Amino acid sequence: MSAKKTIYIIRHGETDYNKQGIIQGSGIDSSLNDTGRLQSEMFYEAYNHLHFDNIYTSALKRTQESIHPFVRAGRKYEIIPELNEINWGIFEGLKTNPESHQIYLNMVENWKSGLLDRAVEGGETPNQMMKRQKAGLEKLLARENERQILICMHGRAMRSFLCLLTGTPLQQMDIYKHTNLCLYVVQQNETKFNVLEHNLSQHLRK
Repeated sequence: MSAKKTIYIIRHGETDYNKQGIIQGSGIDSSLNDTGRLQSEMFYEAYNHLHFDNIYTSALKRTQESIHPFVRAGRKYEIIPELNEINWGIFEGLKTNPESHQIYLNMVENWKSGLLDRAVEGGETPNQMMKRQKAGLEKLLARENERQILICMHGRAMRSFLCLLTGTPLQQMDIYKHTNLCLYVVQQNETKFNVLEHNLSQHLRK
């Protein structure tokens, strides 16, 4: 049985928000910092030899800037807003403090317990995020001529998307660890996706 589609999924590079511990979500359209731009160049150096039929990003600058070296080299890319990060509501743009961190931890525990319709005030629930991701995935799967693609997205969104691809229960999404500009490789066989590579970061080491 031959593979239908191979998907390379990366998280965006580092931003100053990441560095300073400030919460980013779909409402924060931050840019990469110097470290993030270096990470994007190092990923390109390691993987530019691969042929990607298309490259997809979220609608947020930090994902588009992370694949800029490919675009600079003439590769095409497409924005899919359904790949945006989860919305963190009232926490977006705030530096983590003990109180907000505890609320975050409590929310994650709720999600791990299967309470996936809960969100921080003004934010998005995991079920809402996965619903929009399903619409984005349908767009990708409809393009049967694209056999190998690259997707750049966000940490929490990546966890949900990997659950969607593999059929992993959404409450288990934290099993998918991530760092800035890490890589997952997922391969489709018929209707099933298998994760071939988890949270790779060797390309960031000199």
